[in-house]
Amino acid sequence: MTSSFEFHTYPARLSDAERDRALRVLRDGIALGRLSHDTFIRRMELALIARRSDELAALTADLPAENSWSRVVLRTVGAISGFGPKLRRAWQVERLPKLQLPHPASGHSLRIGRDPANGLRLSHETVSRVHAELTRQGGMWILRDLGSTNGTTVNGRRVIGAAVVRDGDQVSFGRMSFRLSSD
Repeated sequence: MTSSFEFHTYPARLSDAERDRALRVLRDGIALGRLSHDTFIRRMELALIARRSDELAALTADLPAENSWSRVVLRTVGAISGFGPKLRRAWQVERLPKLQLPHPASGHSLRIGRDPANGLRLSHETVSRVHAELTRQGGMWILRDLGSTNGTTVNGRRVIGAAVVRDGDQVSFGRMSFRLSSD
């Protein structure tokens, strides 16, 4: 017989640290070739919905415990392999033609594209007729892609909608790239 003061206890909710540890073991498992891609994806999904520690333990039981040495090696290899593209980008940015930002007091937006009616006409097949627009809002420059076919990027990242840009940023319209300058 149970009294009204008794209640059922449920297992404690998994901590974010426990879940992160399991996810890290799974990432290491695929990085070291111990899991197939499909197995990795399925186990990641299960780890994200797990409610108890024993569920997480079952997902990583066949993988070795965290090895700090292998983690250091993997991070080092990742950092070294990412260095080449970063160096190449830095070298290219300094050599890009400058795109002069309009004077802030002008208050006008600058349309960019192949159409002769644009404020900045770029005659290249990868640039759309009306490609992008540069405006000044709240003391910041905003670059907005206007539905271009080949995209607009800022510092190598594709602009979805709009992005804040600054002096020195690398911007690309299709395959035409520039370095923004406020001089």
